[in-house]
Amino acid sequence: MVSLKYPPKPRPGDRVAVVSPSAGLPAVFPHVYELGLRRLREEFGLEPVEYPTTRVLGADPRDRARDLTAAFADPSITAVLATVGGDDLITVTPHLDNDVLRANPKPYFGYSDNTNMLNHLYRLGIVAYHGGSVLVHLGRPGSPHPLTFASLRAALFTTDWYELTPAHEWGDRPNPWNEPETLAHEPEMLPGAGWRWQGPQREVRGRTWGGNLEILHWLLATDRVPTAAELDGSVLLVETSQEMPGAQEVFRIVRNMGERGLLAAFPAIVVGRPKAWDFNKPLSVPERQAWGDAQREAITRALAPYNPDAVVVFDVDLGHTDPQLIIPYGGEIRVDAVARRISVRY
Repeated sequence: MVSLKYPPKPRPGDRVAVVSPSAGLPAVFPHVYELGLRRLREEFGLEPVEYPTTRVLGADPRDRARDLTAAFADPSITAVLATVGGDDLITVTPHLDNDVLRANPKPYFGYSDNTNMLNHLYRLGIVAYHGGSVLVHLGRPGSPHPLTFASLRAALFTTDWYELTPAHEWGDRPNPWNEPETLAHEPEMLPGAGWRWQGPQREVRGRTWGGNLEILHWLLATDRVPTAAELDGSVLLVETSQEMPGAQEVFRIVRNMGERGLLAAFPAIVVGRPKAWDFNKPLSVPERQAWGDAQREAITRALAPYNPDAVVVFDVDLGHTDPQLIIPYGGEIRVDAVARRISVRY
């Protein structure tokens, strides 16, 4: 396995970088962004530090890479938080100064398109954190979700084991960011039904790798993923985005990971609850339930020829749905199918 180290953690009062390495959406939705910054200050006691491209839409990938490198290089910065995802961080990571990142490891928080950066840090031997978007989670309408903020607080400030909790309610239908008045209202939530377990009754311990499934497919296409030997014994994390890839596409991506020899490396797989509603695809609640059923079946079918004995947990709140649990990327995880518990070490 790749040798990975946890970076030092920030403390309340510290300066943290707030960057937009993927999409400069703070320029488009400043009211959501400012709410996220305020909560970062008031709820976590951290002082956000912006960079030249943080509020710039369509910034050159080299400029975004320069900001990321500067955030890691600055000794006064103790963590780096991405504002949001996007779709072209894959063009940014080649321009990073890897020597600077290795010499100045810091906790990096992001998900979705930030899978590119999480994987990049993994390959440099640095544990990062899957989750915690300034716009999406710190800027959540109404009030912060308690599960998200408890997990984020622990990930930011502690180094101990943390038990993940199934959400009693969840949502995937966000309030529209282009209507500032909706920030005062809680988003729609649905009753939670717990995690869904399948496979053998055993406990798996390992380090995590994975992220957003669509981005993993891009990383496979560009040959930027670890080898099966490097990943052997790891726990795979996967989740799907607001683009809502269909069950057949999900099947093909997971199948292709099997053809590459990766699936057999994972004794356990933790699958995020699929997002099944978008403004361009407003499914009804029954349709959303059917969407989730189809995705679970597709992943199960794709795993069967390559790793039928894996412990698999579905509907964990780690991706594009609300709330979001923070998962250390390259960090330690315990998946206990006997007690049906998942814990991570932050």
